[in-house]
Amino acid sequence: METLELKLGLSQDYRMDVSGKLNFLLADFQIYYMNLRGLHWNAKGRRFFMLHEKFEELYNETNDVVDEIAERILSIGEKPLHTFDDYLQSKTIRVTKNISDGDLAVNSILDNLNELLIQERNILEIASENNDEGTASLMSDLIPGQEKLIWMLTAYLS
Repeated sequence: METLELKLGLSQDYRMDVSGKLNFLLADFQIYYMNLRGLHWNAKGRRFFMLHEKFEELYNETNDVVDEIAERILSIGEKPLHTFDDYLQSKTIRVTKNISDGDLAVNSILDNLNELLIQERNILEIASENNDEGTASLMSDLIPGQEKLIWMLTAYLS
């Protein structure tokens, strides 16, 4: 059976380039998700209940973002990464392990978010230059929420 080419008004070269960048972002979001799960499971101390609940909220939100990125890759005619091997080979953010201190956990999240923002801004710029409203919109939706979260987590540490 012959596959039909998507008629999106985006060149094949562009779609391959942006889907590659989106796959790197997808890999990092998957690592970020697992980092959040670990922080949630390992939280200890006087702020346990607050942090445990917040980390759960963040990993649930991140799970939705992972799905949106993968579906965007599919909607431009490419394939999303989907194995842990792929994610580990493609990631740029650090895998965190055995963090139970709340302040260290929050700092780890801030580091992850800063790396994700760098990639999202790069993808937004490329998408905007190529009239790729779908990808640009996805990045535009992600960035303000992450900037707000960075502000809130920084205020928490102050």
